[in-house]
Amino acid sequence: MKDKHVLVGVTGGIAAYKVAELVRIFRKDGAEVRVVVTKNACEFVAPLTFETLSDNPVAMSMWERRTESPTEHIALARWADVFVVAPATANVVAKLALGLADDLLSTTALACEAPLVLAPAMNTSMWKNPAVQANVETLRTRGAVLVGPAEGDLACGESGPGRMAEPAEIKDVVAGLLTA
Repeated sequence: MKDKHVLVGVTGGIAAYKVAELVRIFRKDGAEVRVVVTKNACEFVAPLTFETLSDNPVAMSMWERRTESPTEHIALARWADVFVVAPATANVVAKLALGLADDLLSTTALACEAPLVLAPAMNTSMWKNPAVQANVETLRTRGAVLVGPAEGDLACGESGPGRMAEPAEIKDVVAGLLTA
């Protein structure tokens, strides 16, 4: 993964805490990492965590310029060799399947031509919901690569499919895409 550009999109789910380790692993393997967070992701992990681990400013809003580009979503999309969205909540899966673009993460995803890797994370009932499954199938048909979800204990106290895949597993899938 040396010198590869990995764009990581972080959404508002409890599994966001695992993404800090994912960013650390990507950097350890030589990748340059940039992070885009949703407003809800900031409720779970502070942007400073991702800035420190990625050694890059975190992109948070279409309206707050942190770079010199007035079209940051386009600049990020063109920069990326791969775009990893983790955790991929039911909300972001639906937005991406429908082509909605109402925040920096979704506009960047819509503009990005690099491979899209999604690491779903949600309650088992949400994961099994026919609407979520239809959205997942739509994204797979368009070439998105899904890693997980894993089966196990969930934050809500239930157990079943819905856990975000472990960071090392996500990294291995991304590394495979970048070396293919």
